[in-house]
Amino acid sequence: MANDERTRLWLVRHGATGWSENGRHTSVTDLPLLPSGEADARRVGERLSTHQFGLVLSSPRRRAVETARLAGFPDPEIDDDLVEWSYGAGEGLTSVEIRDLIPDWRVWTHGAPKLEREGQFEPGEDVDAVAERLGRVVRRARESGVSDALVFGHGHALRSLAMVWLDFPIRMAAHFPLHTGGVSILGYEKESPALVAWNVGDL
Repeated sequence: MANDERTRLWLVRHGATGWSENGRHTSVTDLPLLPSGEADARRVGERLSTHQFGLVLSSPRRRAVETARLAGFPDPEIDDDLVEWSYGAGEGLTSVEIRDLIPDWRVWTHGAPKLEREGQFEPGEDVDAVAERLGRVVRRARESGVSDALVFGHGHALRSLAMVWLDFPIRMAAHFPLHTGGVSILGYEKESPALVAWNVGDL
């Protein structure tokens, strides 16, 4: 495609939940949005209301699907590759709690914490596994032929997706915090994949 025809990929992190508000790692735990998270989603809808999207995808998790619905996208295509990073036994723990057990732990370099829960080892995902599945989302968007694609997902997964888009190591995502209800845009600068906007307020 010519540069002005290449797909831009818009990222929306779901609205606030009880665990996102207190920094608990949330993957498979299917939490609803808080009232403030519902307000986040409606603000996203206002920001996106003047844009047309040829492809709309969402993680299957309730918090992402609810965000899409309240933002005005009630029927996104569900893409399992958009789920949040699987934290294994780190599910529900804060970074501080995990570092008490694994000093210097960060998901971007260590992957899911290697911990036991109730006597059983729960491995979760490593960096390579996350990069592989989010690479499929990037390819799907780039091969879609649409001008603008939109995805609703989760903080760590969307930050990782952005690094895959940019062809950066996943560890670089540590430098790109993504707020609940945050809207970001991935596109191109001439021949190079580019970060067009990050945590945008009014579009």
